[in-house]
Amino acid sequence: MLDFIARRLVAIIPVLTVVAIFVFLMLRLTPGDPAAIIAGDNATSDQIDEIRRALGLDEPIWTQFLIWIGKVLQGNFGESFFFKKTVAELIAQRVEPTLALAVCTLIIAVITAVPLGVLAAYRHGSLLDRCVMGFSVLGFSVPVFVIGYILIYIFAIELGWLPVQGYIRIGVNFWGFLERMVLPSVTLAVIYVALIARITRASVLEVLNEDYIRTARAKGLTNRVVLMRHALRNAAVPILTVIGIGIALLISGAVVTESVYGLPGLGRLTVEAVLSRDFPTIQAVILLFSVVYVLINLVIDISYTLFDPRIRY
Repeated sequence: MLDFIARRLVAIIPVLTVVAIFVFLMLRLTPGDPAAIIAGDNATSDQIDEIRRALGLDEPIWTQFLIWIGKVLQGNFGESFFFKKTVAELIAQRVEPTLALAVCTLIIAVITAVPLGVLAAYRHGSLLDRCVMGFSVLGFSVPVFVIGYILIYIFAIELGWLPVQGYIRIGVNFWGFLERMVLPSVTLAVIYVALIARITRASVLEVLNEDYIRTARAKGLTNRVVLMRHALRNAAVPILTVIGIGIALLISGAVVTESVYGLPGLGRLTVEAVLSRDFPTIQAVILLFSVVYVLINLVIDISYTLFDPRIRY
């Protein structure tokens, strides 16, 4: 097990290196000058050049990259061009709403999608199965912001049950925190539920046709025991895989969801940084998202061994 984890940790290094190079070059090669945005519309070319020199943007691209990566390896992500704070401070201020949104979305998605997928597989061809499959197609096809605006209109504007926007820290007011997390979490969970339910149904349906399932039923085991102890356990690897893959949807969806609901998280920070061409902030946030995505997939890979010990070898 330790060898397996060590190999996966070593494999993270080249992945993050490629991500760092790609993000750095993409920002430098796309149109837009941070110095011009900071200077304003009435600035002269001399003033813009002075800002560029102050920010180090007049150096060759590879020199800028080596300086930046050297600081990152020391835990220094630089100072934001636009917010005039260190990037580490900005991330620390914005990470809680994004983390809360991600955790709430995962909880809602998993406890909803897995039972739906199992029931759809068990009642294959029934009305329930067709409804789950229809929801999967619809949920995966509708954009996140459309789902968000529909939920806001119904539950916040028409019914007045939930607040429209804003965020309250969990330590300040727990119930206020939950009220403001329900709509964003459900909005982001719709796509995730559609994906997980579809894969769960397909995986469990395949397992239900195996000989050991028929043997378990012949022994007189109840349907609940057959589904949960035998079918779901043996179908867990594909389900865990799609949960890990869905983290990418979660990250990209958080950017849109936080903008719709006015959550002051990392997704909204990314949008603000992109609009202001804030290179240090964009680079740090994307690199952080990449690290989180890779580490979560590492945890998913390790969890495979709990269901199929052969994967260790």
